[in-house]
Amino acid sequence: MPRHLTGLMIATSLIASGPSALASPFYAPPAPEEDAPTFSGEAELGFTRLSGNKDSQTLIAKGRLTWLTGPWTQTLRSEAINATRNGETDAERYLLAGRERYNLEGPHYLFGFSRWEKDRFGGYEYQFTTIGGYGRQLLDTDTHQLSLEGGPGYRYDAIRDDDNETLGVAYGALDYEWEVSSFATLDQEMSVEATANNVTSRSLSSLTAKLNSRLALRLSHEIKHNSQPPE
Repeated sequence: MPRHLTGLMIATSLIASGPSALASPFYAPPAPEEDAPTFSGEAELGFTRLSGNKDSQTLIAKGRLTWLTGPWTQTLRSEAINATRNGETDAERYLLAGRERYNLEGPHYLFGFSRWEKDRFGGYEYQFTTIGGYGRQLLDTDTHQLSLEGGPGYRYDAIRDDDNETLGVAYGALDYEWEVSSFATLDQEMSVEATANNVTSRSLSSLTAKLNSRLALRLSHEIKHNSQPPE
């Protein structure tokens, strides 16, 4: 059966270097602004706890660091998600990723990224993916930004209780950002990774409201879908 993970989270974000850190290099990030700081970071933490007939708690932690070196944009990203119900763990995921972007003349750029992820209940011991390719900035205005990118890569699947696999990957992604006002930003990010065995699609929708230069409130909805996961 296809595995479908979806989550809704309200979390407070600490912006380390001002509003420019809100640019979200999750899939296809827009180019950094001309006045962007050389180094910026972002941390996000969400926690819920319910007690009564059933006890449950969920912890979500995310972090992102971005630094600029000439035409290069480098990004490191990490995530951890843990959820328990009545003392039993029913969700546990970890992710660590690094990304490079090299800006060419005009709206063109080259990119490459590597990602390690582990999902305790996803059928994999872990997955390692590396992809490179070409991207283009289709929209770049004060209000709207849109990036598209695609390219080939490979993925190593360490499958629990089965043979490990190395697969070729065809990748495509987009990132759309709408600055609704000087205090609010709407982001929509999507990607598709197709292999001979399955197709993995991801979507992240978020609305961010800046409270001040260092603090923001974010409502986000994230979906990950695997068309054919292991048993």
